[in-house]
Amino acid sequence: MTAVDPAVDPTTVTVTINGRQVTAVKGEMVIAAADRSGDFIPRFCYHPRLSPVGMCRQCLVEVEGPRGPMMVVSCMTPVAEGQVVRTATPEVKKAQEGIIELLLANHPLDCPVCDKGGECPLQDQAFSHGPGESRFVEEKRHYEKPIPISANVFLDRERCILCDRCTRFADEVAGDPLISFTSRGNATQVMTFPDEPFSSYFSGNTVQICPVGALTARPYRFKARPWDLQQVESTCTTCSVGCRTVVQSSRDQVLRTQGVDSDPVNWGWLCDRGRFNFESLSSPDRLGTPMVRDESGALVATTWSAALERAGRALRTACDRSPSSVAILGGARGTNEDAHAWARLADALGVRQRDAQLGDGLPPEIFALPQATIDDVAASPTIVVLAPDLKEELPVLYLRLRDAARKGARIVEVTSRPSGLTPYAWHTLLVEPGTAAARLRDGALPTEVMARLAAGGATVVVGRPNLAESQASVVHALAEVLHAAPGARVLPVLRRGNVRGAVAAGLLPQGDASDATEILEAAARGAIECLVLLGCDPLADVPDAALVQRALAAVPTIVAVDTTLSASTARATVVLPAAASGEKDGTTTNLEGRITEVARAVTAHGTSRPDWMVAVELGQAAGVELGFAVLADVRADLARRVPAFAALGGAIPADGAMVVHPAPVSIARVDFRVADRNAYHHRLVVGRTLYDGAIGTVQSPSLAELVAPGGVTVHPLDLPRVGVVDGDRVRVTSSRGSIVTTIHGDEGVLRGTAWMTHHRPGCDTGAVIDAGLDVVDVAIEKE
Repeated sequence: MTAVDPAVDPTTVTVTINGRQVTAVKGEMVIAAADRSGDFIPRFCYHPRLSPVGMCRQCLVEVEGPRGPMMVVSCMTPVAEGQVVRTATPEVKKAQEGIIELLLANHPLDCPVCDKGGECPLQDQAFSHGPGESRFVEEKRHYEKPIPISANVFLDRERCILCDRCTRFADEVAGDPLISFTSRGNATQVMTFPDEPFSSYFSGNTVQICPVGALTARPYRFKARPWDLQQVESTCTTCSVGCRTVVQSSRDQVLRTQGVDSDPVNWGWLCDRGRFNFESLSSPDRLGTPMVRDESGALVATTWSAALERAGRALRTACDRSPSSVAILGGARGTNEDAHAWARLADALGVRQRDAQLGDGLPPEIFALPQATIDDVAASPTIVVLAPDLKEELPVLYLRLRDAARKGARIVEVTSRPSGLTPYAWHTLLVEPGTAAARLRDGALPTEVMARLAAGGATVVVGRPNLAESQASVVHALAEVLHAAPGARVLPVLRRGNVRGAVAAGLLPQGDASDATEILEAAARGAIECLVLLGCDPLADVPDAALVQRALAAVPTIVAVDTTLSASTARATVVLPAAASGEKDGTTTNLEGRITEVARAVTAHGTSRPDWMVAVELGQAAGVELGFAVLADVRADLARRVPAFAALGGAIPADGAMVVHPAPVSIARVDFRVADRNAYHHRLVVGRTLYDGAIGTVQSPSLAELVAPGGVTVHPLDLPRVGVVDGDRVRVTSSRGSIVTTIHGDEGVLRGTAWMTHHRPGCDTGAVIDAGLDVVDVAIEKE
């Protein structure tokens, strides 16, 4: 028996690349090992996040074999112990020159007008690894171009080198195999299926990974050259996943956002909403100057000093009367520093009623449960999803979970409606709204699922799966899952970009103070004299819009700090313009508690200012001195005062630093049950979609046209019971109010339930949701 040296890692091998020994991981390809050792091997089809296919043959290298040196494709050849690799022998160079010559036989030499010019691997490698001239003098092939294969992606087939990157991404990563190879031989080309566009939420990634100019993005076409661009690395705050990005600008205008490969988070991928909504920064509807309401009731432009004086006087007067008559809503769309400055101002004024969540979140105690990271969830053998449709609300997290399922993780889904993850779930438990906790308590999951949960190692992804269902219903269902899966860790998934950071920084109810819903109820009763809105639009964000309508109508003074004039800010007494993401520096905290940097790429619009600066100056107008002169002061104070943000006391790594979690707590089980549904009614299920009426979407021309009208959807067998056919106009009535919309049938909807999308044109779901109920039942009648 041979002795094993404990100092030798059994998962590694030693190979020799260009005369130098390199330690590589068993199973990895030669090209990956060469990349880590600093030996560049040219390539077109290889991408580290896609499966290798060896399509382009450009990555040929010479490997010593039993019969002497032989050329192999390095992206398809795994490393082996003692392997000898040479990447630049005369034979290898000649082969690579031949590949380049063949690729350029039909590729148009239109670099001066190609959007990829200056950052094109084919252009670069034609210089570095090409023959210098071509022997082909024949006419190149021609196709109609460009072809819009989706709303934002254009295809130039003449430039395509058939590397298979876009088709592999669509199939392997996105799960949307809507783009594929057609024809054969010399006529092979990439194309979508007839009458079926490339309508993927992730189509922009194919443009970024295309090694030539075959795929281009409509928002960036003919806008700038790479050498004209200035770029900063930042974090996308469109949702709470916190994807790492580079923001590229020219002449003080953001022109493009690209994904950065952050291993713990997004792997380089972005959803199209996060990629293209930078256009809203240049919207003509941006607020650039403060506004106040004049004697005639109209909002008029004014100076910062006049607006701050009026807002400060209102705050000071209300606080002198009673700090409980002042409330702050929002703050989740800003930075950690913004949230901290506003929390400090609230502390100084004695304002305890504040909430960054807007009636659609989870109790802050959820963040004190044993926490999981995105990597923890992806590596977990069992993943319980008690959350909204991640493909619609947190698309890149959906990609990570889909990848985990493809690699063997078992997903157990508890939902009221099939989601984007349902095809990859091991087991899906469909439940009526409000019944998840009772169904789980009563043993609705199969024995094999329960046994797997009890075996340990499970993680739970928890969020608000239904905006027409109380957060208590979700918490009680989570308690049942944690009872069945002892030791499970939790990943809270809330949609807004920095909701976790805002809550940790102090924008949450203090002590027994009111949360967002209770604040609005108090406002509707006339108990709130001054309401501050921080980058939020309660009329669109809060599920119970009828409550918001009454609240805003009853508040004497509303101070809004926002980037644009929304339906809610249009009712404000004072409007203060705020700098948007991309126009200010700071940090943000994603859904797992990872702190990353956000960076300023362009000058703030008009005279708008960062939120933290607005808080400082408003405090001065109200007679409070916060003591912050620059952003560094706010960050240092945040690191000193809030233990969760201790990492801000030093440099933040590129992949971020984790917040310090509090001592874990537990949730007690309660036998939570709701009343049975009337047989005549439908139980309401309301969720969000990726493209909705959000300001960043409707003010981005490339996204605005993707916002589809809403409606109500029931099971097709429920249509005759209502007395309608698909496409009829119906009235949907709840105890709160009624709306008229269009009805559709879908077999994916559970019988007895009605599915509606929130914040979509033609379907005002907020008019029928009652925040005071655990579930909402509606009557549907033909109009």
